[in-house]
Amino acid sequence: MRAIIQRVRQASVVVAEQTVAAIGQGLMVLLGVAQGDTSQDAAYLADKTAGLRIFADDNGKMNCSVEDMHGSILVVSQFTLLGDCRKGRRPGFTDAAPPELADALYQDYVNTLRSRGLTIATGVFRADMQVALVNDGPVTIMLDSRKQF
Repeated sequence: MRAIIQRVRQASVVVAEQTVAAIGQGLMVLLGVAQGDTSQDAAYLADKTAGLRIFADDNGKMNCSVEDMHGSILVVSQFTLLGDCRKGRRPGFTDAAPPELADALYQDYVNTLRSRGLTIATGVFRADMQVALVNDGPVTIMLDSRKQF
């Protein structure tokens, strides 16, 4: 499971010309689910996401997490994070999990974050979405559950 995490001042998702989710200060997460991922991958990434210290403390050091800041998280499913571009010019997506598994693990990730008391907004799984954000910093971090150790 892969996540691109961006510290944002605001972020939103539009589907069919309707805003379906919006947050202020917090994290924008693009989440890709791979073949073979499990609920353990979702739990690991949710824990890392919630505890990632990428917000400034009173001294301007990145020592605070989204939990510490009482920020929000916007999570958008993004199977293209599993794109393989090593051959040719068109990405291959055979490493991405099938939609049923991907949706279940996406929901596990979201629910694990919610269980921590965080405010979570989501995109619409498998929808054509337009995502807007103001990256703060910019700060962008990539996490991969297969690179835990």
